[in-house]
Amino acid sequence: MAKANTVFVCSNCGNESSKWFGKCPACNEWNTCYEEKLTSKTNSKSGTKKVATPVKLNEVKKQDIVRTSTGFTELDRVLGGGLVKGSLTLVGGEPGIR
Repeated sequence: MAKANTVFVCSNCGNESSKWFGKCPACNEWNTCYEEKLTSKTNSKSGTKKVATPVKLNEVKKQDIVRTSTGFTELDRVLGGGLVKGSLTLVGGEPGIR
C-alpha cells in the first residue's frame, strides 16, 4: 500500500519544506509555495526480514583489511594503520586551530 506524504515546494527555486511557507526562506519570494503529494511504496508482502543475531567478541572472525597510509603518523595510529577503501572517516579539529 502506498503512503502519501505532503511536501511544500517553491515554484521559483525548488526549495522543499514539510510545512507551508508564505515567503520562501531560500529565495525570499512571496506566494510561490505549492503543495505536492509524494507517494512511497511499502512492500509488506515480502514477509522476509533480516534478523541480526548477537555474536560473542571471541567468536568474531578477523578479516584482512588493506589500509592505506595517510602520511601522518598520528592519524594512521588513530585509524588503526591508515584509511580503509570504501570507509568514511570524519576528521574534525578544535575551533581556532589552523
